[in-house]
Amino acid sequence: MSALHWQKSSFSGEANGCVYVAAADDGTIKLHESDDPAGAIVTTTPEKLRAFILGVKAGEFDHFVDADIDATA
Repeated sequence: MSALHWQKSSFSGEANGCVYVAAADDGTIKLHESDDPAGAIVTTTPEKLRAFILGVKAGEFDHFVDADIDATA
């Protein structure tokens, strides 16, 4: 297996708490959190990642973020 080339969103800036994504040689997608680079790596397929991203864009997960905002307001 060749080295993974991790990428993070340009929306992250220099902040910690980002999610990195990499494409593996076997066609899977790998994800890990920037604040624990030696920690767990989640493996998924391009199709499942696409479905998740579409759900995020459609607002299906906004209640998770809104809950955090409501709790700190």
